[in-house]
Amino acid sequence: MTAESVSIEGAGEAGALPGLLTVPERPRALYLLAHGAGAGMRHAFMESLCAALFAERIAVLRWEFPWMAAGGRRPDRPAVAVPAVRRAVDAARALNAGRGLDLPLFVGGKSFGGRMTSTAESEEALPGVSGLVFVGFPLHPAGKPDVRRAEHLAEVTRPMLFMQGTRDKLAELDLMRAVVGDLGPGATLHLEDDADHGFHVRKRSGRDDEQVVRSLAETAARWMVDRDRPGD
Repeated sequence: MTAESVSIEGAGEAGALPGLLTVPERPRALYLLAHGAGAGMRHAFMESLCAALFAERIAVLRWEFPWMAAGGRRPDRPAVAVPAVRRAVDAARALNAGRGLDLPLFVGGKSFGGRMTSTAESEEALPGVSGLVFVGFPLHPAGKPDVRRAEHLAEVTRPMLFMQGTRDKLAELDLMRAVVGDLGPGATLHLEDDADHGFHVRKRSGRDDEQVVRSLAETAARWMVDRDRPGD
C-alpha cells in the first residue's frame, strides 16, 4: 500500500492541511478519515486501519486538523475544527471527481475526528456524502458518563455507523446503546468485544489488536457498500 501526499487547501488566510491518499485497485468507496485528539494521521492505529481498509478495496483520505499540522498540543476548538472538516470534504470530492473515481463518499474518523465531522454535518449537511463512520465515538470524558456530546447527532439525517469497543472508557456501553437506539434505523452500532478506546484487547480475549482492526475494516466496508449513493 502506497500513500500519496495531498494538500487540502484553505480559503483566505487559512493554510493548507496535509493529507494522505490510498487507493486500491477497483475501489468500492472513498472514506475521509480524521484523526483523534491524541495523535495524527500517521499514528500506528491509523496506518493499520488504512491498510486493512485497503485490503477491503476502500480508498482512504487521511488528513490532519490545523493544530496537529502545526505541531500544537491542544485540539482545535469546534470553531476551527468544523471549517477544517468542510475543507477536507471539499478536497475529497475534488479528488474523487478529478481522478475519475466516482466513488460514494463516507466521512468520519477516530474519536475527536469523528465527533467534529458529525458536528459539521449537524450544522449544515456536508455535500455529496453517503454516510458517516465513527471509529470510537467519544461520548463523554473518562469517568464522567454523560450523553451531551451526542445531542447534535439528532440533527444528522444521513446513515451513521458507530464502531465501539466494549471496554471504551469514553463511551459507557449502556449509554452508547441508548444513544444509537434513540437515533433510529439510520444508525448502526458495531461492538468489538473487550476492546478499549484505542481498540486494544487483552490477551485473554482470544484475539489480538490486528484481528480487531481487520474486523473494523470488514465491518466498515460491508456497511459502506450497502448504502445508497446521495443525490447532488
